[in-house]
Amino acid sequence: MFQRRLLCTQIPKSSIHRTPHQTSNLKKWPIKQVTKSNFSESLEEIKTHIFNCDFIAFSLQKTGAFSSSWQKVLPFDTADIAYLKAKYSAERFQVFQFAVCPFSVKSSKIIAHPYNFHLFPRDELKIGMPSYSFFCQSSYLTAMAREGFDFNTCINDGISYLSTAQESAAKDQTGNPLHSTKPSQSASANSVADSMFVDRIKSRVRNWKSACRDSENKTEDALISSLRKIVSGSEVFGSRPSLTIDICSERQVQLVMEMLEDFTDVVPLLVPAKAGSTQAIRVVLTSSKEDRDIFEKELQLMEVEHNKRVRGFREVIDLISTSQKPVVAHNSIDELAFVHSKFLAPLPSTIENFRSSLCSVFPQIFDVNHLMREVGPLRKVKNLPAAILYLKRRFTMLLNVEIPQRIEGDGLGVHGRDVVRISELFAKLCSILKIIPESSDADDINSSSTLESYTNIFNPCLVNSSDPFDEDVGISTEKTRTISTGNLVFLWGFRGEMSARKLKNLLIGSHELFSGEFDVRLVQKNCAIVAFWTPGFAESLLEVMDSGGINSETLKDMISEGLTAAGYKTYTSVCQQGLWEGDLADALDKALEETADLSETNSEEEPTVIFWDNDESINLDEL
Repeated sequence: MFQRRLLCTQIPKSSIHRTPHQTSNLKKWPIKQVTKSNFSESLEEIKTHIFNCDFIAFSLQKTGAFSSSWQKVLPFDTADIAYLKAKYSAERFQVFQFAVCPFSVKSSKIIAHPYNFHLFPRDELKIGMPSYSFFCQSSYLTAMAREGFDFNTCINDGISYLSTAQESAAKDQTGNPLHSTKPSQSASANSVADSMFVDRIKSRVRNWKSACRDSENKTEDALISSLRKIVSGSEVFGSRPSLTIDICSERQVQLVMEMLEDFTDVVPLLVPAKAGSTQAIRVVLTSSKEDRDIFEKELQLMEVEHNKRVRGFREVIDLISTSQKPVVAHNSIDELAFVHSKFLAPLPSTIENFRSSLCSVFPQIFDVNHLMREVGPLRKVKNLPAAILYLKRRFTMLLNVEIPQRIEGDGLGVHGRDVVRISELFAKLCSILKIIPESSDADDINSSSTLESYTNIFNPCLVNSSDPFDEDVGISTEKTRTISTGNLVFLWGFRGEMSARKLKNLLIGSHELFSGEFDVRLVQKNCAIVAFWTPGFAESLLEVMDSGGINSETLKDMISEGLTAAGYKTYTSVCQQGLWEGDLADALDKALEETADLSETNSEEEPTVIFWDNDESINLDEL
């Protein structure tokens, strides 16, 4: 099932035979492959491209997405349910590749700079983060292997990372081993014990400094020199002498730091304990004021490198956020749930909080899926190559991808190429829809609208709405219209093979409720959803099913064999309770068992509106 889902993102065989030149060009895109070995140099390169570009596209390669077809975002899902599904997937699976492509649209060119980062969660600091177990789907790993993905490189040389929340927790646990700080003013007068402690440490520091000066001015046997260092407690920090002072309390930290202000030629460094407190103070001796200034600059550089190692790949996420450039994705609610979960913080429980948190990091988010829905034939296309091929055949556009960077070695592989496709598709859809990106050449496009109305839309079924949560706004077509979730009923418990058409024929004439207009769609082979276009009929059907008032002998037999019905609230309860395992029919049964008074507890909830497609069934081969 999942293998079919992943393979559908490839160019159909017929398209490959018809367009060999296009396929060849895709494989020759110079996409820089970034691992831990070349991450530092690549970070400096992409930083320049990020701050000079108009947009930043990204795409992810994950270890899986969902373990059952109904866990995929379906056409009748509200934004809330779509988010719960994306949250479930992001919390279970892992990201192995993160492709980033800063790009600009200039005249007839899409100037792109694609990078593909290979990631692996590794406990770099030995603190238990982010090393953790995660799920893998064999079909996803098989598809990656077919494209030549090197799992050894990923595991051994993949870039690790800490999320923003994890980094904060890590600092609380370990502090910064290079941290130097100025003492705060003492809040109380020193006690006798405090004075004795300070005098003892001051004497020790003076004796240590004298021993260091003496050893510099005379030549002595190596053994004697070593013994002298042991007696004085002298160590070496880099090339400079150092002394470690053990600390028992934060009060002693304050006293020692205050005392060391009397010594202008030493630099104190706090040595953190696991609980985030200070276990010792390392005192480093410098030879002069100039040497002290040099050492403090070295510390700053060391701290920067330490922070880079802690953050790892999240440095790229931080760069994108700092640039405040618009980001472009495909299936944004799914992709961004992974981004938030792995690189920002644990996912919030509601889509409203998710949107608020995400937009504080990425102020402008565009999903090419929403732009595709403005072009009628592309509304159901999920395949990036197929969408690009359709645009090339049906529209005349002088927009070609140009990648200035020259990559040697493995950079010409297929890994990360979807991010270039997203960039290309976004630019071409903007051209077709006559939308001017604010920073692009306005004279080249006859503008009739702007990108603003397509920003930050997190409802996967919503089109061109100013409010991402206004599910009652959309563009209707001949086959698509809005319907209240209160007019939907789930049916499950079929015996034998059942199609949507066959089920609909069984329902027609079985009761007066089915004498009007209604639609049936299969969700899974043993579960269907019925849409009534007359308000109140869905609720009446549930009452009839409970009372057994069915005239059709066929339906009576089906009910006696286990046919069950439930409203959309039960489906919502399934997703909210996280009953993801197994078939949807089993999950609905469990939800009914656990919430027998569901209609009473949720009676005050207002039904929302979704988009309904009049096609009779969901194509199970595409799930």
